[in-house]
Amino acid sequence: MQHFLPHAKLSNKFPLSRLISSSRGLCLVSAHPSRSILEFSRSSRQWPLSQRALSSPSKYPDDLFNYNSGRWLANDKLRLAERRREFEVEELCQLAAQSVGRKSQDINRFEKLAEGGFNRTFLITMHDGFEMVARIPYPITVPKFYAVASEVATMDFLRFSGLPIPEIYGYSPSADNAAKTEYIFMEFVKGTRLTDVWMAGEIPDVLSSLRQIVELESRIMSVRFPAGGSLYYTKDLEEMGGNNGVTLEDERFSVGPDARIQMWSGRRSQLDVDRGPYRSPEVALVAAAVKERVYLEHFAQPVLPFRRERRQSYDFEKQSPADHIENLDRYLRIAPLLMPQNPVLHHFRMRHPDLHPSNVIVSRSEKSNELIITGLLDWQHASILPLFLSAEMPERFQNYDDSISQALIPPLLPENIQELDKPELTHALTLYIKRLPHFHYIKNMEKHNKLHYEAFSDPLSMFIGRLCHQAGVPWQGETHDLKAALTEATERWEELTGGDVPCPIAFEPEDLHKTKELGERLRLADEDFEAYQDMIGIGAQTWSLNEDYSKGKKMAELLKLQTMMQLPKEMQDSFEANWFCDDMDETPYT
Repeated sequence: MQHFLPHAKLSNKFPLSRLISSSRGLCLVSAHPSRSILEFSRSSRQWPLSQRALSSPSKYPDDLFNYNSGRWLANDKLRLAERRREFEVEELCQLAAQSVGRKSQDINRFEKLAEGGFNRTFLITMHDGFEMVARIPYPITVPKFYAVASEVATMDFLRFSGLPIPEIYGYSPSADNAAKTEYIFMEFVKGTRLTDVWMAGEIPDVLSSLRQIVELESRIMSVRFPAGGSLYYTKDLEEMGGNNGVTLEDERFSVGPDARIQMWSGRRSQLDVDRGPYRSPEVALVAAAVKERVYLEHFAQPVLPFRRERRQSYDFEKQSPADHIENLDRYLRIAPLLMPQNPVLHHFRMRHPDLHPSNVIVSRSEKSNELIITGLLDWQHASILPLFLSAEMPERFQNYDDSISQALIPPLLPENIQELDKPELTHALTLYIKRLPHFHYIKNMEKHNKLHYEAFSDPLSMFIGRLCHQAGVPWQGETHDLKAALTEATERWEELTGGDVPCPIAFEPEDLHKTKELGERLRLADEDFEAYQDMIGIGAQTWSLNEDYSKGKKMAELLKLQTMMQLPKEMQDSFEANWFCDDMDETPYT
């Protein structure tokens, strides 16, 4: 099934960029791989199609089908296999050309543009200079059909509403087409990623872009939806075997199944559970927890925690899914009693699923030289939820570990900034750079997105949102984070609910004590793990830049040996068997 759409405050004399350049390249958005799987901009490998005959995938270099933006120290072969996607190159190009009223002979170049966590993106350039994007999901991307179909409909809906969203030219949420892959063809938005602009460290640009982000969020969140889930074209839901969606006033669109990854990951995609549309906030509040409970009953077995750096905190013992089921049942008993009283917070709203600066494209105004947001990218897995469940600061702007940020004290650099030596300057800039987005995002929200701020500043909304998240995340051998949130609910019950209804769950004092002790051990383990990441130079899932891979492997092995030497002999075998940079069997966690 394929579809083609109709065309339709620092002195200017001493800017922060100079401070940054003098302090080992500190920047407002970390380029260090320990924070995310990075995308790379335009590849140097190009394939001029006009010089090729129609051919099978085997005639093309593996670079087209393989992930080559980095490596993983652990389970590298598995991670690369998850991201290998073969497809019919010439047929994809023919479909792309057709989507914009062209012929395949009009295409001059086909080149890899970027690789992210779930998709590979290609740039298609015509002989007359016209450029467009083709994006293909990896085999691991779920839910395949819904992920593609909902993203396309979401982008078209928001673009029709006047937001700076790339135009969709064509798409196929199924691999049943000539290219033998799902795909989206869209407009290539020219400009610069906000990540790169923030790296330059010019404060006016940072502040202006944060204001614009909040203003755009306000426009997105101003739309009230009749139900929760994700947005689709009505015809796509009908083609899936019957329209069970809730149709919007614009009947081209309907709210259908929730496309968030947590609802579909691993064998969860096999479950017959309610994934939406959610016709009430009460249903949305419990759907993810119910899904997870059904998964545990059907598939789960006792396992060691997936996060190997935490296993020592559990004495290297397997954890029973029964404990998590018990905590999910506790959640399901108290969740309906934690609904905010303000009915406005019950309304279904949409938010960007990953508001990272790399998903924001900017250009400079020719008249004012002001930075203008011209594109909001990556709407995959976007969901529609009650406002009290979606209110939060984007993860990349958060700095909650810092007391100054928590107190919303305006970030300032030391008055003697120009007199500091390099270590002092590095420390001062690090603090400032982390505090700046946190403070200004919240202040702009308070001024320009009052609806979001109303939920964000409501303690009950923020707590129930966090609790709901913990109840819905896929179980990977740990229940502590959910249990800790539940114990907090019992301790704050009167504050959260007014105390009119007694709390339906309780924990024994000894149980509370053990939970808090485990929480402290896990906190220390997480701190140690972050230190290991920084020393080795790795990110999520032990990801590393290609050029740092060999060095990282050696450093990881050295750190493992050094740590083992400091442990009692009886602990060394268990530590070595659970080292987080070695390969492991992930099957029990799917």
